[in-house]
Amino acid sequence: MRPDRIALTDRWVAKPLCAVFSLFERVRRLWTRPAPEEPRRIVFVKLIEMGSTVIACPAFAEAEKLVGRENLFILVFAPNRPILEVLPYFRPENVITVDDRNILAFAVGLLRALFRVWREKIDTAIDMEGLTSSSALITYLTRAPRRVGYYNFSSQGPYRGRLLTHELNYGFQHHVSRQFVALVRAAAGSGADVPLLKERIQDEVIELPEFVPTPAAREEVRALLRGEAGADPKQVLLLNPNCSDLLPLRRWPDERWVELGKRLLEELPDATIVVTGAPSEAEEAVQIARAIGPQRAFSVAGRTSLRQLLVLYGLADLLVSNDSGPVHFAALTPVPVVALFGPETPILYGPLSRRARVLNSGLACSPCVNILNHRMSPCTDNRCMQRITVEDVLAASRELLAD
Repeated sequence: MRPDRIALTDRWVAKPLCAVFSLFERVRRLWTRPAPEEPRRIVFVKLIEMGSTVIACPAFAEAEKLVGRENLFILVFAPNRPILEVLPYFRPENVITVDDRNILAFAVGLLRALFRVWREKIDTAIDMEGLTSSSALITYLTRAPRRVGYYNFSSQGPYRGRLLTHELNYGFQHHVSRQFVALVRAAAGSGADVPLLKERIQDEVIELPEFVPTPAAREEVRALLRGEAGADPKQVLLLNPNCSDLLPLRRWPDERWVELGKRLLEELPDATIVVTGAPSEAEEAVQIARAIGPQRAFSVAGRTSLRQLLVLYGLADLLVSNDSGPVHFAALTPVPVVALFGPETPILYGPLSRRARVLNSGLACSPCVNILNHRMSPCTDNRCMQRITVEDVLAASRELLAD
């Protein structure tokens, strides 16, 4: 679902309902039984963004230790299901999807999803969607006795009512992966502390699973590369221009991608450039590849599944991408990553890969998209991305390739 639609739904539907249910909840709590002492069955409300779903892996691992894989569920929009199919935490039948193609499909899909959650008798719901009114409302409607998420307390921000039983501060100085772990640990506590969580998240907790493809899957992707390059490429360099980004402020100019590709091919005589992207980006990705050089560059945008894309990362020597899903998908594989950040901050959303280099121009106006403005910035001139030069990216690429 697009950010503008989420903002409209929050303003005109979710906020009023949060207020109504908050009044009801205040009365209901006078006679409601407390939740079980410890979580037994957990559902995560993680509707959007496959990249941040990867960032949530340490929290999923924490929850799995707490209740076991068979008792872990997740509620997602249907387009985000593929990333869950390559992660080891959820059984396929425990991934509950909601159709978000339009408002009617969303309403019907959400009702079906809630019926499923009710049938499973889930006692703990964890809202991972920041400070949106909609996710707070959905978390409340799961009817889980224990409901965990972020609350504004005395701060300004989107109204969410008082629908949660365990309320945490949203920490703008802590990486989101740590904040997700804090949600799970708070769920295992009494909720008496205000605000939660009065505990440090240790560095060793923040680990990602490794995606290990089968030999057949590797050969399938090698065959795709071979068919385009005419032979097995000796060195594969991936460029992800993100041509149809839902947040266009994150885009690096197309001409920079072309110049970067040409410079890499000049410096690396054995290299082949592979441009990646979604099906909606296929035409523009082909144009960028042709502009780089049709003899040693080609596009596979729209021609790979997510699983095949992860296999491709495992075969590649380098990935260059803006701040988007691929920098996080790649963290599941050994590929070195150059990540370009501008409107969003790497303090919160930097890739967890130890082989990643983040480039950020650090302008005073950046970051300008965040969970308080539904990621809708007033900016129409993304100089934060334009200030990242081809030389900057080349220098980071050389360093990673040398390593």
